[in-house]
Amino acid sequence: MHSKVVRLIAWNLVAIAILASWFWLPNHGFWFDIDSRVFYYFNNKLGESQAWVNVIGIANNRAFDLVAIAAMGLLYYSYYRKATPEQKRRLLLLGLLMLLTAVGLNQLGRAIPVDRPSPTLTFEGVYRLTELAGFKTKDSSGDSFPGDHGLMLMIFTAFVWRYLSWKAGLWGGLFVLVFSAPRVMGGAHWLTDIYVGAFSVAAFGLSWLLLTGVMDSLLGWLDQYLPKRRRV
Repeated sequence: MHSKVVRLIAWNLVAIAILASWFWLPNHGFWFDIDSRVFYYFNNKLGESQAWVNVIGIANNRAFDLVAIAAMGLLYYSYYRKATPEQKRRLLLLGLLMLLTAVGLNQLGRAIPVDRPSPTLTFEGVYRLTELAGFKTKDSSGDSFPGDHGLMLMIFTAFVWRYLSWKAGLWGGLFVLVFSAPRVMGGAHWLTDIYVGAFSVAAFGLSWLLLTGVMDSLLGWLDQYLPKRRRV
């Protein structure tokens, strides 16, 4: 059996198994225990240090999302600036397809029949980042599953791993860990919103796009039919 077919099946089985284990177990089974422990660990820390509150509050401010975007942009640009004109065109088209994929998979995630409020809206008597920080930040979500922030980071990681290099993929993986963590630390997301919900959607959707040749075909189609800049 072709290695890509094996990987496609494997990624789909992993995605389905992880999501099913969370979705079908009563009260999410062992996943809820993990979620609760992680939430209370970080929530208790909010009551111990104002400095910690400020750091997590800043990391959960909407403006901080620009840091994640800048990190991904700089990584992508580091490959773009060394590319030939033909490769640069390909990278621009790939960026467009990446954005379209993000929109599509986000909608796929929203189609999962789950309405799950964040832990700060689930547990009573907990510390609220918005009350402690003294400036605008985020600590809750009425529907936190799957984590769209983590999903976007995972999509970027898969694309740069597939089309740039494995080193770029490792950087992308680091971005997932670093830039999705504040949402969990602040209580706006459960850990499983990211590593069950977002991961399952990413593993399922991206495996069909990247391992079947669909994305390669779309990239080739755009390169063929979109107008090219004429050289003088």
